[in-house]
Amino acid sequence: MNAVIGMPKPRIVVVGSLNMDLVLQVRHAPGPGETVLADNLRLVPGGKGGNQAVACARLGAKVHLFGRVGDDAYGLTLRAGLDADGIDHSGVQTDPNVTTGVAAITVDASAQNRIVVVPGANSRFVLDGAVLEPRLRGASGLVLQLEIPMPQVLAAAQLARATGCPVLLNPSPLHPLPDALWQLVDTLIVNEVEAGALADQRVATVAEAAQAARALRAKGPAQVVVTLGAAGAVAADAAGCRHHPGMVVQAVDTTAAGDTFLGALAVGLAQSASLDAALRDGIRAAALCVTQAGAQPSIPSRAAVAQSPQPPDWIAL
Repeated sequence: MNAVIGMPKPRIVVVGSLNMDLVLQVRHAPGPGETVLADNLRLVPGGKGGNQAVACARLGAKVHLFGRVGDDAYGLTLRAGLDADGIDHSGVQTDPNVTTGVAAITVDASAQNRIVVVPGANSRFVLDGAVLEPRLRGASGLVLQLEIPMPQVLAAAQLARATGCPVLLNPSPLHPLPDALWQLVDTLIVNEVEAGALADQRVATVAEAAQAARALRAKGPAQVVVTLGAAGAVAADAAGCRHHPGMVVQAVDTTAAGDTFLGALAVGLAQSASLDAALRDGIRAAALCVTQAGAQPSIPSRAAVAQSPQPPDWIAL
Protein backbone atom coordinates (compact mmCIF):
# COMPACT_ATOMS: atom_id res chain seq x y z
CA MET A 1 0.00 0.00 0.00
CA ASN A 2 1.04 3.62 -0.39
CA ALA A 3 1.61 4.83 3.18
CA VAL A 4 5.06 5.86 4.33
CA ILE A 5 6.62 3.33 6.71
CA GLY A 6 6.58 4.66 10.26
CA MET A 7 3.81 7.14 9.47
CA PRO A 8 1.37 7.52 12.39
CA LYS A 9 -1.96 5.78 11.94
CA PRO A 10 -4.69 8.16 10.75
CA ARG A 11 -7.84 8.37 12.86
CA ILE A 12 -11.10 7.43 11.14
CA VAL A 13 -14.56 7.61 12.69
CA VAL A 14 -17.27 5.21 11.50
CA VAL A 15 -20.95 5.72 12.31
CA GLY A 16 -23.11 2.81 11.22
CA SER A 17 -24.68 -0.59 11.66
CA LEU A 18 -23.57 -3.75 13.41
CA ASN A 19 -25.19 -7.11 12.57
CA MET A 20 -24.64 -10.75 13.22
CA ASP A 21 -24.56 -12.43 9.81
CA LEU A 22 -26.16 -15.86 9.41
CA VAL A 23 -24.38 -17.08 6.29
CA LEU A 24 -26.00 -19.95 4.39
CA GLN A 25 -23.85 -21.67 1.74
CA VAL A 26 -26.16 -22.96 -1.00
CA ARG A 27 -25.67 -24.42 -4.45
CA HIS A 28 -28.25 -22.05 -5.84
CA ALA A 29 -30.46 -19.40 -4.28
CA PRO A 30 -34.11 -20.45 -3.81
CA GLY A 31 -36.71 -19.09 -6.19
CA PRO A 32 -40.29 -18.16 -5.24
CA GLY A 33 -41.85 -21.03 -3.28
CA GLU A 34 -38.68 -23.14 -3.52
CA THR A 35 -36.92 -24.83 -0.60
CA VAL A 36 -33.22 -25.63 -0.91
CA LEU A 37 -30.79 -27.38 1.42
CA ALA A 38 -27.81 -25.37 2.65
CA ASP A 39 -24.40 -27.00 2.71
CA ASN A 40 -23.26 -24.95 5.70
CA LEU A 41 -24.31 -22.29 8.22
CA ARG A 42 -21.88 -19.87 9.86
CA LEU A 43 -22.41 -17.00 12.29
CA VAL A 44 -20.11 -14.15 11.30
CA PRO A 45 -19.81 -10.56 12.63
CA GLY A 46 -21.07 -8.08 10.02
CA GLY A 47 -23.13 -4.99 9.34
CA LYS A 48 -21.83 -2.32 6.98
CA GLY A 49 -20.67 -0.08 9.82
CA GLY A 50 -18.87 -2.91 11.56
CA ASN A 51 -17.38 -4.23 8.32
CA GLN A 52 -16.08 -0.83 7.26
CA ALA A 53 -14.66 -0.17 10.73
CA VAL A 54 -12.81 -3.50 10.65
CA ALA A 55 -11.58 -2.81 7.11
CA CYS A 56 -10.22 0.60 8.11
CA ALA A 57 -8.52 -0.88 11.19
CA ARG A 58 -6.92 -3.83 9.41
CA LEU A 59 -5.74 -1.60 6.58
CA GLY A 60 -3.92 0.88 8.80
CA ALA A 61 -6.19 3.28 10.69
CA LYS A 62 -7.07 3.92 14.32
CA VAL A 63 -10.85 3.55 14.35
CA HIS A 64 -13.67 4.86 16.55
CA LEU A 65 -17.02 3.16 15.90
CA PHE A 66 -20.48 4.50 16.78
CA GLY A 67 -23.57 2.32 16.53
CA ARG A 68 -26.08 0.31 18.56
CA VAL A 69 -26.49 -3.35 19.54
CA GLY A 70 -28.92 -5.26 21.71
CA ASP A 71 -28.28 -6.48 25.24
CA ASP A 72 -27.79 -10.05 24.03
CA ALA A 73 -25.22 -12.67 23.10
CA TYR A 74 -24.87 -11.38 19.54
CA GLY A 75 -24.07 -7.89 20.84
CA LEU A 76 -21.39 -9.25 23.15
CA THR A 77 -19.87 -11.30 20.33
CA LEU A 78 -19.75 -8.26 18.04
CA ARG A 79 -18.01 -6.20 20.73
CA ALA A 80 -15.45 -8.95 21.29
CA GLY A 81 -14.67 -8.96 17.58
CA LEU A 82 -14.15 -5.20 17.60
CA ASP A 83 -11.79 -5.58 20.56
CA ALA A 84 -9.78 -8.13 18.61
CA ASP A 85 -9.21 -5.57 15.85
CA GLY A 86 -8.32 -2.78 18.28
CA ILE A 87 -11.42 -0.72 17.47
CA ASP A 88 -12.67 1.79 20.02
CA HIS A 89 -16.36 0.89 20.44
CA SER A 90 -17.11 3.07 23.45
CA GLY A 91 -19.52 4.91 21.14
CA VAL A 92 -21.54 1.74 20.48
CA GLN A 93 -24.75 1.90 22.52
CA THR A 94 -26.50 -1.08 24.12
CA ASP A 95 -30.29 -1.21 23.80
CA PRO A 96 -32.02 -3.37 26.45
CA ASN A 97 -35.34 -3.38 24.58
CA VAL A 98 -34.46 -4.76 21.16
CA THR A 99 -32.20 -7.41 19.70
CA THR A 100 -28.95 -6.90 17.85
CA GLY A 101 -29.36 -6.58 14.08
CA VAL A 102 -29.23 -9.81 12.08
CA ALA A 103 -28.56 -10.43 8.39
CA ALA A 104 -29.53 -13.67 6.64
CA ILE A 105 -27.13 -14.17 3.72
CA THR A 106 -27.24 -16.87 1.06
CA VAL A 107 -24.05 -17.42 -0.92
CA ASP A 108 -24.41 -19.56 -4.03
CA ALA A 109 -21.93 -21.64 -6.01
CA SER A 110 -21.03 -18.65 -8.20
CA ALA A 111 -20.09 -16.62 -5.05
CA GLN A 112 -23.04 -14.25 -5.44
CA ASN A 113 -24.82 -13.25 -2.27
CA ARG A 114 -28.40 -12.29 -1.43
CA ILE A 115 -29.01 -10.51 1.85
CA VAL A 116 -32.05 -9.89 4.05
CA VAL A 117 -31.46 -7.65 7.08
CA VAL A 118 -33.44 -7.38 10.31
CA PRO A 119 -32.22 -3.97 11.57
CA GLY A 120 -32.94 -4.53 15.27
CA ALA A 121 -31.00 -2.08 17.43
CA ASN A 122 -29.59 -0.33 14.35
CA SER A 123 -32.99 1.23 13.66
CA ARG A 124 -32.97 2.82 17.14
CA PHE A 125 -29.53 4.43 16.95
CA VAL A 126 -29.60 8.04 18.15
CA LEU A 127 -26.49 10.14 17.70
CA ASP A 128 -24.91 11.63 20.82
CA GLY A 129 -23.23 14.70 19.39
CA ALA A 130 -21.44 15.50 22.64
CA VAL A 131 -19.64 12.14 22.42
CA LEU A 132 -19.05 12.16 18.65
CA GLU A 133 -17.81 15.76 18.31
CA PRO A 134 -14.47 15.35 20.12
CA ARG A 135 -13.74 12.17 18.13
CA LEU A 136 -14.28 14.06 14.87
CA ARG A 137 -11.90 16.87 15.78
CA GLY A 138 -8.57 16.06 14.17
CA ALA A 139 -9.90 12.88 12.55
CA SER A 140 -8.95 12.16 8.93
CA GLY A 141 -12.41 11.05 7.88
CA LEU A 142 -15.98 10.15 8.86
CA VAL A 143 -17.37 7.04 7.17
CA LEU A 144 -21.17 6.72 6.83
CA GLN A 145 -23.65 4.24 5.32
CA LEU A 146 -27.44 3.99 5.39
CA GLU A 147 -28.22 1.02 7.68
CA ILE A 148 -29.04 3.47 10.49
CA PRO A 149 -31.82 6.12 10.40
CA MET A 150 -31.27 8.85 7.81
CA PRO A 151 -31.69 11.73 10.31
CA GLN A 152 -28.75 10.32 12.29
CA VAL A 153 -26.63 10.04 9.14
CA LEU A 154 -27.39 13.68 8.31
CA ALA A 155 -26.66 14.82 11.87
CA ALA A 156 -23.29 13.05 11.85
CA ALA A 157 -22.36 14.59 8.49
CA GLN A 158 -23.35 18.06 9.72
CA LEU A 159 -21.20 17.65 12.82
CA ALA A 160 -18.29 16.47 10.69
CA ARG A 161 -18.57 19.54 8.46
CA ALA A 162 -18.63 21.80 11.54
CA THR A 163 -15.44 20.20 12.85
CA GLY A 164 -13.63 20.13 9.50
CA CYS A 165 -13.67 16.34 9.16
CA PRO A 166 -14.05 14.98 5.59
CA VAL A 167 -17.13 12.81 4.97
CA LEU A 168 -17.12 9.54 2.99
CA LEU A 169 -20.63 8.29 2.25
CA ASN A 170 -21.59 4.84 1.00
CA PRO A 171 -25.37 5.18 0.37
CA SER A 172 -26.17 1.52 0.95
CA PRO A 173 -28.78 0.15 1.24
CA LEU A 174 -30.12 2.54 -1.35
CA HIS A 175 -32.35 5.39 -0.19
CA PRO A 176 -33.06 8.82 -1.68
CA LEU A 177 -30.59 11.31 -0.19
CA PRO A 178 -31.80 14.57 1.37
CA ASP A 179 -30.62 17.64 -0.55
CA ALA A 180 -28.76 18.84 2.56
CA LEU A 181 -26.69 15.65 2.71
CA TRP A 182 -25.34 15.97 -0.84
CA GLN A 183 -23.58 19.22 0.10
CA LEU A 184 -21.86 17.61 3.11
CA VAL A 185 -20.26 14.68 1.29
CA ASP A 186 -16.62 14.93 0.21
CA THR A 187 -16.29 11.42 -1.26
CA LEU A 188 -19.25 9.37 -2.51
CA ILE A 189 -18.75 5.62 -3.07
CA VAL A 190 -21.55 3.78 -4.91
CA ASN A 191 -21.97 0.55 -6.85
CA GLU A 192 -23.51 0.51 -10.32
CA VAL A 193 -27.06 -0.05 -9.03
CA GLU A 194 -26.81 2.83 -6.54
CA ALA A 195 -25.16 5.07 -9.13
CA GLY A 196 -27.90 4.40 -11.66
CA ALA A 197 -30.70 5.06 -9.19
CA LEU A 198 -29.18 8.24 -7.74
CA ALA A 199 -28.26 9.62 -11.17
CA ASP A 200 -31.57 8.44 -12.69
CA GLN A 201 -29.94 6.64 -15.58
CA ARG A 202 -28.84 3.20 -16.74
CA VAL A 203 -25.39 2.07 -15.55
CA ALA A 204 -24.29 -1.12 -17.28
CA THR A 205 -21.04 -0.05 -18.96
CA VAL A 206 -17.88 1.84 -18.02
CA ALA A 207 -18.98 4.79 -20.15
CA GLU A 208 -22.38 4.90 -18.41
CA ALA A 209 -20.65 4.68 -15.02
CA ALA A 210 -18.53 7.70 -15.96
CA GLN A 211 -21.60 9.63 -17.06
CA ALA A 212 -23.33 8.81 -13.76
CA ALA A 213 -20.23 9.72 -11.75
CA ARG A 214 -20.11 13.15 -13.38
CA ALA A 215 -23.83 13.68 -12.70
CA LEU A 216 -23.45 12.68 -9.04
CA ARG A 217 -20.41 14.89 -8.58
CA ALA A 218 -22.47 17.84 -9.84
CA LYS A 219 -24.78 17.32 -6.84
CA GLY A 220 -22.03 18.26 -4.38
CA PRO A 221 -19.35 15.61 -3.67
CA ALA A 222 -15.83 16.56 -4.71
CA GLN A 223 -14.99 12.92 -5.51
CA VAL A 224 -17.22 10.12 -6.75
CA VAL A 225 -16.27 6.46 -7.12
CA VAL A 226 -18.55 3.99 -8.92
CA THR A 227 -17.61 0.37 -8.25
CA LEU A 228 -18.28 -2.15 -11.01
CA GLY A 229 -17.50 -5.51 -9.41
CA ALA A 230 -15.07 -7.56 -11.47
CA ALA A 231 -14.86 -4.68 -14.00
CA GLY A 232 -13.13 -2.44 -11.43
CA ALA A 233 -14.25 1.11 -10.69
CA VAL A 234 -14.65 4.57 -12.19
CA ALA A 235 -13.31 7.65 -10.39
CA ALA A 236 -14.48 11.22 -10.99
CA ASP A 237 -13.00 14.40 -9.52
CA ALA A 238 -11.89 17.85 -10.68
CA ALA A 239 -9.28 16.20 -12.94
CA GLY A 240 -11.94 14.24 -14.88
CA CYS A 241 -12.91 10.55 -15.05
CA ARG A 242 -10.73 7.44 -15.04
CA HIS A 243 -11.53 3.75 -15.33
CA HIS A 244 -9.55 1.45 -13.03
CA PRO A 245 -9.86 -2.13 -14.36
CA GLY A 246 -10.47 -4.93 -11.89
CA MET A 247 -8.26 -7.91 -11.09
CA VAL A 248 -8.89 -11.50 -12.16
CA VAL A 249 -9.35 -13.78 -9.14
CA GLN A 250 -11.28 -16.92 -8.25
CA ALA A 251 -14.17 -15.55 -6.18
CA VAL A 252 -15.53 -17.60 -3.27
CA ASP A 253 -17.82 -15.05 -1.57
CA THR A 254 -18.42 -11.41 -2.51
CA THR A 255 -19.82 -10.48 0.93
CA ALA A 256 -17.98 -7.41 2.36
CA ALA A 257 -16.01 -6.79 -0.84
CA GLY A 258 -17.51 -3.31 -1.15
CA ASP A 259 -16.86 -2.56 2.52
CA THR A 260 -13.26 -3.74 2.16
CA PHE A 261 -12.80 -1.55 -0.92
CA LEU A 262 -14.15 1.44 1.00
CA GLY A 263 -11.88 0.78 3.98
CA ALA A 264 -8.75 0.73 1.83
CA LEU A 265 -9.88 3.84 -0.04
CA ALA A 266 -10.67 5.68 3.21
CA VAL A 267 -7.28 4.84 4.73
CA GLY A 268 -5.45 5.88 1.57
CA LEU A 269 -7.23 9.24 1.46
CA ALA A 270 -6.62 9.69 5.20
CA GLN A 271 -2.90 9.30 4.52
CA SER A 272 -3.03 11.94 1.76
CA ALA A 273 -2.80 9.49 -1.14
CA SER A 274 -4.34 10.58 -4.42
CA LEU A 275 -7.81 9.31 -5.26
CA ASP A 276 -6.34 7.04 -7.93
CA ALA A 277 -3.70 5.56 -5.61
CA ALA A 278 -6.25 4.99 -2.86
CA LEU A 279 -8.66 3.43 -5.35
CA ARG A 280 -5.99 1.01 -6.57
CA ASP A 281 -5.45 -0.16 -3.01
CA GLY A 282 -9.21 -0.61 -2.73
CA ILE A 283 -9.24 -2.88 -5.79
CA ARG A 284 -6.35 -4.93 -4.40
CA ALA A 285 -8.02 -5.31 -1.00
CA ALA A 286 -11.41 -6.25 -2.48
CA ALA A 287 -9.77 -8.82 -4.77
CA LEU A 288 -8.27 -10.52 -1.73
CA CYS A 289 -11.56 -10.29 0.17
CA VAL A 290 -13.62 -12.22 -2.39
CA THR A 291 -11.21 -15.19 -2.27
CA GLN A 292 -12.29 -15.90 1.33
CA ALA A 293 -15.69 -16.71 2.86
CA GLY A 294 -17.64 -14.52 5.28
CA ALA A 295 -17.84 -10.80 5.94
CA GLN A 296 -15.31 -9.65 8.52
CA PRO A 297 -13.19 -12.86 8.41
CA SER A 298 -12.50 -12.20 4.71
CA ILE A 299 -11.23 -8.63 5.19
CA PRO A 300 -7.46 -8.70 4.55
CA SER A 301 -4.66 -7.12 6.57
CA ARG A 302 -2.54 -4.22 5.41
CA ALA A 303 0.45 -6.56 5.05
CA ALA A 304 -1.53 -8.94 2.81
CA VAL A 305 -2.61 -6.10 0.52
CA ALA A 306 0.93 -4.72 0.36
CA GLN A 307 2.16 -8.10 -0.86
CA SER A 308 -0.61 -8.57 -3.44
CA PRO A 309 -0.23 -7.83 -7.18
CA GLN A 310 -0.91 -4.37 -8.54
CA PRO A 311 -4.08 -3.90 -10.62
CA PRO A 312 -3.86 -2.81 -14.27
CA ASP A 313 -3.15 0.85 -15.02
CA TRP A 314 -6.11 3.20 -15.14
CA ILE A 315 -7.53 4.58 -18.37
CA ALA A 316 -8.66 8.19 -18.88
CA LEU A 317 -12.28 8.57 -20.00
